[in-house]
Amino acid sequence: MPALMIQGTGSNVGKSLLVAGLCRAARNRGLSVAPFKPQNMSNNAAVTADGGEIGRAQALQARACGIEPLADMNPVLLKPETDTGAQVILQGRAIARAEARDYATLRPRLLAGVMDSFARLSAAHDLVIVEGAGSPAEVNLRPRDIANMGFARAAGVPVVLAGDIDRGGVIAQIVGTKAVIDPADAAMIRGFLVNKFRGDLRLFDDGYQMIEQATGWSGLGVLPWFASAHRLPSEDAVDLRASQGQGLHVVCLCLSRIANFDDLDPLAAEPGLRLTMLGPGRAIPGDADVVVIPGTKSTLGDLAFLRAQGWDIDLAAHVRRGGHVLGLCGGFQMLGRVVRDPLGSDGLAGEVAGLGLLDVETVMAPKKRLERVTGTALGQRVTGYEIHMGRTTGPDCARPFAHLSGPDGAISRDGRIAGTYLHGLFSDDGFRAAWLAQFGAPSRPGYEAGVDQVLDDLAGHLEAHLDVAGLLTLAGL
Repeated sequence: MPALMIQGTGSNVGKSLLVAGLCRAARNRGLSVAPFKPQNMSNNAAVTADGGEIGRAQALQARACGIEPLADMNPVLLKPETDTGAQVILQGRAIARAEARDYATLRPRLLAGVMDSFARLSAAHDLVIVEGAGSPAEVNLRPRDIANMGFARAAGVPVVLAGDIDRGGVIAQIVGTKAVIDPADAAMIRGFLVNKFRGDLRLFDDGYQMIEQATGWSGLGVLPWFASAHRLPSEDAVDLRASQGQGLHVVCLCLSRIANFDDLDPLAAEPGLRLTMLGPGRAIPGDADVVVIPGTKSTLGDLAFLRAQGWDIDLAAHVRRGGHVLGLCGGFQMLGRVVRDPLGSDGLAGEVAGLGLLDVETVMAPKKRLERVTGTALGQRVTGYEIHMGRTTGPDCARPFAHLSGPDGAISRDGRIAGTYLHGLFSDDGFRAAWLAQFGAPSRPGYEAGVDQVLDDLAGHLEAHLDVAGLLTLAGL
């Protein structure tokens, strides 16, 4: 079963992008290829064709392969709810809430699911390209690992280790990994590559040879910095991006459990718009035209977080000045009069007063809605997905934001406050143009086509600088 695993010397070294590029490169060579990540930790999820949820990176990688995303591509997804606990998704469905200290007890069940999903993907495709998580050098986690060497050893998949030269110390990153991991794990690593290089590649020739000599691993190339990476949807909250455009000022509140924040990526790409991703401890700017409250993994927890920043006071002032507010999913729930959680589906049971900007209320329920949807909003076709718990009702729902399988969302009487459960809405050029036109802002079409062009450019970038043929040979092709 041809497969190759890209592991990294740490988080955010570019594993997701490397896998996406290799997937597109393999597809361009006529191969049927699928992405796979045994275990992911992210609140930025995508709804799959088979009605499950996976990390957004695997959805992008599936797109690079030219196939629909499936739950098998990311069989274990951990969605953090607190600093020490997470919702556990297995093959697309929530199965438990687990504290970090208790997670090891789930390992046998999760690994069985991982191997089952990998076997199905392998049987259906010529090649599976696997993404690790974090780093295999976190040897304290090795006994319960299913994301890196725990999977590679169980499935017999060869590994290529990626280091990030942009953050410095790449020689120590790669050589140090070899030094601390178990020799049997190190034997799974067949080569290395260096990512995010800036400058003259020849200046690293000596360093590259030092890594080869110290590790005994084959070098598979040095990849220069890929400048268009910011134009691809991101999964990691550390990559939250603003834009430096002019004109309409949109401010998005960066909640502590922010989820599905790539909803804002198409706005960040608009030249006639300035997007500010507002971090904690900062006041909402007085020149904001629209404030967006994004999705969250914990509506009640992030409602408390929002108030702790003083953003509730800032929002009230923003509305008094005539500003607009848009709530997405959990942000929509926060805009109402009250959020009730009788069963503790979102955390502790009880109810909390909302921001009171929409005349609606939300009741949480344990069953999660996971569905791809199409419909209309502002007279334009919209496509996207819903991924939420809870049902929102009230007088303002008589003015729905969108019409999907039924009415969705709510709009205030004066039209300046709106909320919706629809994710991905700004990717549709027609809707985005109509939404921006409300504020007199122009729009540039072609967002989705632009994403595909960047994936093609990324594949070409890898073909030009890495030994792609050697990587595919390592995979068993």
